[in-house]
Amino acid sequence: PHCETTAETVLHFLITCPHYARARHILTSALRRRASSISYLLSSPKASAPLIRYVHSTGRLKSTFGNVPPQTRNDR
Repeated sequence: PHCETTAETVLHFLITCPHYARARHILTSALRRRASSISYLLSSPKASAPLIRYVHSTGRLKSTFGNVPPQTRNDR
């Protein structure tokens, strides 16, 4: 976690953490207003690829899951 005074919740990691603002900007560009909805991010099939790209770009879960690159169009 990068924010020592804030608990790293799902909301913080996906929506509010200033450390991931650049990655979140890319997520928001892909999903627009829906990028600020936790329920949409975690339940919509249309959000899954952009969300996986976001998580990958932050590197936050690399120590847990290793290097899991986002699926490309050729992988589908």
